[in-house]
Parts: sequence; C-alpha cells; structure tokens
Amino acid sequence: MSELITPELVTLDKDLGTQRSSVIRYLAEQVAAQGRSTEVDGLYADALAREEKTSTGVPGGIAIPHCRSTAVSEATLAMARLAPAVDFGAKDGPADLVFFIAAPDGADQEHLKLLSKLARSLIKKDFTASLRAAETPADVVALVNGALGIGDAATVGAGAHAAGAAGPGGPSAGDSARTNEAAATLGTTPAGVDATGPAVDAGRSTDTKVRRLVAVTACPTGIAHTYMAADSLVAAAKERGIDLQVETQGSSGATPLDPSVIAAADAVIFAVDVDVRDKQRFAGLPVISAPVKRGIDEPGEMVEEALAAAGNPNARRVAGTAGGDDQTDDEGGRDSIGSTLKRALLTGVSYMIPFVAGGGLLIALGFLLGGYLITETADAVVLENSLANLPAGGLAEYLGAVAFKIGQLSLGFLVPALAGYIAYALADRPGIAPGFVAGAVAGFMDAGFLGGIVGGLLAGYVALMIGRLSVPRWLRSLMPVVIIPLLASIVASGLMFLVLGGPIAAITVGLNNWLSGLTGTAAVGLGVILGLMMAVDLGGPVNKVAYSFAVAGLSAGSIDNQAPWQIMAAVMAAGMVPPLAMALATIIDRRRFTLAERENGKAAWLLGAAFISEGAIPFAAADPLRVIPASLLGSAVTGAIVMGTGVTSQAPHGGIFVFFAIGNVVMFILAVLVGTVVSALAVIALKRYASSKKNTAVAEPVAA
Repeated sequence: MSELITPELVTLDKDLGTQRSSVIRYLAEQVAAQGRSTEVDGLYADALAREEKTSTGVPGGIAIPHCRSTAVSEATLAMARLAPAVDFGAKDGPADLVFFIAAPDGADQEHLKLLSKLARSLIKKDFTASLRAAETPADVVALVNGALGIGDAATVGAGAHAAGAAGPGGPSAGDSARTNEAAATLGTTPAGVDATGPAVDAGRSTDTKVRRLVAVTACPTGIAHTYMAADSLVAAAKERGIDLQVETQGSSGATPLDPSVIAAADAVIFAVDVDVRDKQRFAGLPVISAPVKRGIDEPGEMVEEALAAAGNPNARRVAGTAGGDDQTDDEGGRDSIGSTLKRALLTGVSYMIPFVAGGGLLIALGFLLGGYLITETADAVVLENSLANLPAGGLAEYLGAVAFKIGQLSLGFLVPALAGYIAYALADRPGIAPGFVAGAVAGFMDAGFLGGIVGGLLAGYVALMIGRLSVPRWLRSLMPVVIIPLLASIVASGLMFLVLGGPIAAITVGLNNWLSGLTGTAAVGLGVILGLMMAVDLGGPVNKVAYSFAVAGLSAGSIDNQAPWQIMAAVMAAGMVPPLAMALATIIDRRRFTLAERENGKAAWLLGAAFISEGAIPFAAADPLRVIPASLLGSAVTGAIVMGTGVTSQAPHGGIFVFFAIGNVVMFILAVLVGTVVSALAVIALKRYASSKKNTAVAEPVAA
C-alpha cells in the first residue's frame, strides 16, 4: 500500500491567504503535483462542494477539508501549518493546522480506515501539539505515520509516543489492528472497553445503576467527522463515568451495535447528517439528535442531554414502538408542525420520482415506436401477440405497446408511492403500508395527487399516534409489523372512503377541467406562475410543489388533452434556467464572482441541462438579493414562452437529455436559452449597479 503522506505533501508556516477556498485550492494543487490527482479543478471543486455542506473546522485550531473524488488516483493526505490561521467555521476560532484528505471515489477499505484513524487522532491535544512543534515536513510525516500505526517500528513508536495516544479520546476503534510493538507503545485497551466504548469500572458498586448510552455518528462523506464525533462523545461520557457505545456509520464500514447493548441502553444519541441505517433497532429509546458537527463541538452537552432524556418520561423517543418521533431541526430542537409537514411532503415526492421518471420515459418511448394510437391498442397488442407472433404494425408496434404498458403500470404507483412515503416520513416503517393503502384508495376514487397527500398525512399521523401508545413489553414486537399497519390502514383508508375521497375527487376533476381549458393569455399567465415557483427557492418546498403538481398530472395527459404535458414542459424548462444562467454569468463577467462560484459555474452547465435547479443554490446562498430576483425573471419568461407556444413534455425529468419525449423541442430549447440570457444579464446588472453591504468585486483575483 502506497504512503498516504510524504514530505512533499507537507507545507509549514506558509501564508496561504485569508480564505478557506484558497487553502483548499493550494492543497489540491499539491496533491496533483505529486501525481495523485488527475486534475486540480475537479478535486478542488469536489472538496469545496463538501466544505459548503458542513464546515470542516473543529475545536483546537484544526480543519479537515476532505472529499471523495473521481479526480483522485490514490488516497492522499496533504497538510499545511498556516501562518496566519484561516477561519474554517469552528466555534473557537480559525485553524492553523489543516489536513486535506483526498480519497478516490472507489477507495479501498484499508485506506479509508487509516484516513478515519487520522481524523480521530486530531482531537488528541498531545498529537496536535507535536504537529505544531514539528520542525520539518519529515517530522510531520513521522508523527502522522506513528498515529496511523504504519511505517517502520522505530518511526511508529516515536510518532505514537509524541502523539500522546493515551490522550483525551482514549484508544480509538481499530487500535487492535496496530502492530504488537506499536500497541505496546500506545498502551493496550483497558479491560471493559468496547471497540468504541469507554472503560467500565469492574469494581463499581452494583448498588448503583450504571448509566448506559448508545450513539450513532454519520456524515455525508463518512471519512472524518463520523469518527471524530464518535471519539469526542466517548471521551465526554468517560469523563462523566458513563458507559457509552458508538456505532460509526462511515465509509470504512460499520459494525452494528449488539442488540443486547441497545436493549440495555437508557438513551441514544444520533450525531448525524444523513439518515441512520436501521433506525428501528432503537425504537422506544429516548433520543437526542443533532448534526454530526455538534458531536465534535459539544459532546459533553449532548451526553448531559441524553442523560436528562433518559430520566424524563416525556422525552422524545425513536419512532416504531411505544414512544414518539425523533425528528429534529438543524439545532437539535423539536420540529415545528410546518417543518414536519414540509419534510414529509418532500420525502414523498423524492421517493415518488423514480416511479414517475421511468414510467414517463417508457410511455414516451411507446409513442415513439408505436404511434399515438398505442393508447387504445396497447392492451390487446401485448396480450394477443409475442415476439414470435407480431401484430400488423410489426416489431415496432409490439415493442411500443410493451414499453407503453410498462410505463402506464409504473405511473400507476404515483399516488400510492407518494402517500406511502409521506407516511413513512412521519411514522417510519410502520407508516409505509397504511400510506400505500390510503394512496391506492385515493387513486381508486379519482382523488389524484391531492388525495394522495391527504391520505399519506392521515396514515402517517395515525400510525405515529398509535406508536406512541404505552403497551406491555410482550406486545411491543408486534406493534410495528402488525398492529400499527392494521389499525392505521383501517382509520386512514376508512376516512378516505367515507368522508374525504369524494370531495377531494370533485376538486381534482374541477382543477383538471380548468387546466384543460386554458388557452392564450391564461396559459401564459400559468406559465409565469410556474416559472416563478420553480425559481423562488431552487429545489425547496415551493419548487417541489410546482414540480409535484406537474408530475401528478402526467398520467392524465393524452393526445386530446395535452395541457398536463404542457405544464410539465413549462416546469422543467423554467427549472433549468437558474443554474444555466449562473454558469453563463460567470463567463460573461468573471470578476463579479468568487473563485468558488466560478468553479461551481462549471458544474452548473451540466446540472442545468439535466434539470437540477439546485445547481444555482451556491450562488443564491452567497448573494440571495441579486441571484433570486434574476432567476425569477428568467424562469418566468421561459415558463410563459413554453405555455404560450404549446410545448409539451411526457418526461418528468432529465432536461435536454430527454429531447425525444418533448414536443416541439426546438421551441423548448429556445425558451430555455431566452430565459438563461435574461437571468444572466439581470444578475450581472444587479451585481454591477445594485447597492449591497457586501463587496461586489471578487475577493480573489482572476488569473491573467
């Protein structure tokens, strides 16, 4: 296995500017200069994108920018000791020690484990003190190799000793993989310590109940923050005499906590930025949930909150059995009703899209191969013919009928999938079956998209309420798999049949009739509204409402009623405009954008072309008062042109890459181009002439 770090990848006491982007760029250049990356720009863009998700500064003057990138050819560490320090978002101030972790997209497990081990070492004060005192790059390499347990025995021993392996975090998980000599130097794991848990005092009095906690840590990349949060929580619990066991769900694999450990726990801590795998294992436990970075910055507070929750009968609990839900906002507090509903709706739409995307494209392919009359003949062609017995239209008609029928069946899952996963977002797995059943009822009663939303919310909340009931321990195992799905299905679907389905169906029919009758000015006005909705929050709730409205109508489209297809085309074209416009603007007037924005602009071309509105978010986050109004203007123009000219789309996603499913594709492209130019010129004008507290000129000079 090649060396992760070499002296050539270490920079000591150098001024790399005041922006974290310039530091990351410099370190990416160092990696590329050593032949470990195929391109600087790709690695830099991936690292910067990861930095924008969550800042990588941690307490103690440390920053660990990191990413997994296709531009990386072998796992690499690059280190810089900065003078002056640069702000990487840590609460206690700027960072003077920066480790850049560059992992290949398909990094092997051994490399990932070593990278994770380094991240854990960086929370040990003796190790970071040794790094600050190192006189040469070779000294830094020796210290790092010692902490990782690699290199020759002498180097390992010296480096590990300098790193202070018995520091605050105690032995890290995976220490058992070190060589015997290194283990002797570092100190063996004390008796009673689990792979990621603290020491349990064997002599502790049995008269006092030992408080036990479990935790899960996970971050999007799964290389650094996951393991640093785990060690920080373990150290904080050890200081308080608490038995804490941690499951790290990272890139180097995860070893699930033993069920007996979970059963004995008083509470669980989720320090995560992604969904917890198999969360139902913790059903019923009091829960403290927060972003993974809080597990690094405030581990003691999280442990104290978990202890308090363990003694509070009204504490939030992991959903799935007797208890409540565990949904929290970004600060770790309880979600408001509005944010809970928003999360549930977005979850339903997210899981629904694959059904609709595949179904819509297959229907378009069916029309392409079999002609528009395939809607009337598909059933008979599929049932009465085969590859050995082709219909009159030959192979094209037969394959067109097959594709159309598969697509039609796939679209049939639209409303049940929407309802099922709305319920899942509210009540976890026990809500899925009641949600799908309520959605099927909505489809049966022609209540459509609106009925699916109402049915999903009903099923989810009913399942959640039933799950909160206090039941005997012997009954708990039946709750999530039998009792909750049964009772929630009866209540939610019963209400849909008896009370709500009819009125919602009437509203749906009225809405469809109104849309079908739109022509001229009214259609253009609807295009403007849809365009504004697609651009106002760039993939957020308003954007998703417009998109869901368009997708839900696809199945109602036909040759005689193309209004739903026109709405889909308007939504898709308008959603493509913001990222394409920002990409164009960075080319027209580069000096109005930072280096990071110019890098994002390169990626925004592809994102916009593929109808991923979120490609404009980095620009909107940095300058919302200019970017959002400009995006609104261009998207509204595009939506109006598409609706006014009768462009259609039978595909719910894909942008220009599904051109074969777009009717009047030339006008579709023209509408997108016009909106892109309008938005690009508008944002440049606003940046040049509109006043702002922020500097409009780019902070980092453009290379000549």
